[in-house]
Amino acid sequence: MAISDWPLTERPREKLLQLGPKALSDAELLAIFLRTGVSGCDAVTLARQLLNHFGSLRRLMGASQHEFCQAKGLGEAKFVQLQAVLELSKRYMQQQLQRETVFTEPALVKKFLSHTIGHEQREVFLLLYLDNQHRLIASEPLFMGTIDASPVYPRIVVQQALRHNAAAVILAHNHPSGVAEPSRADRAITERLTQAMALVDIKILDHFVVGDAEVVSFAERGWL
Repeated sequence: MAISDWPLTERPREKLLQLGPKALSDAELLAIFLRTGVSGCDAVTLARQLLNHFGSLRRLMGASQHEFCQAKGLGEAKFVQLQAVLELSKRYMQQQLQRETVFTEPALVKKFLSHTIGHEQREVFLLLYLDNQHRLIASEPLFMGTIDASPVYPRIVVQQALRHNAAAVILAHNHPSGVAEPSRADRAITERLTQAMALVDIKILDHFVVGDAEVVSFAERGWL
């Protein structure tokens, strides 16, 4: 049965208009993005198949162009559309952060980080540079690693923070495994960076670890 033949309350577009996007499942939201299914398969069913194929929404969104275009029902045009949507969401949230006092908006920071590095399939270490009122100056990925590790060099972190004339910074990195729980190595490098930045009078306000469904804050844990 085509989606157009479904009851109005079950059609993804109509459901979104009536209840808002949060009421939709990952498959329903993806179906709206896909717009159409393929022969013998409606858009929602195709979306479910794609999520099963990639394993999660994060992995689908972080897929390379080759991986993405090889999947049934996808292609170069959809890849371009998805990359544009992802970049627009990043820029929108970055502009929001530039208007806010970042340290008082941890939920917004977590959302920004989830959209920025949460879908990456290798580890990315990112810095948010803040002015003396804790407003965002810029965000920058500094280090990229293998599937489960990113080398972090305190000297480079200090150099970049000084280059941006930052008064404070927020550290962030993702766990490609999807599990946000910080490791001993995460805590050790945070301590090393805190000591290094203190020498140039730049404060580390927080370190966020980004997983699939959770973003862990060192400050909220009382570790900073």
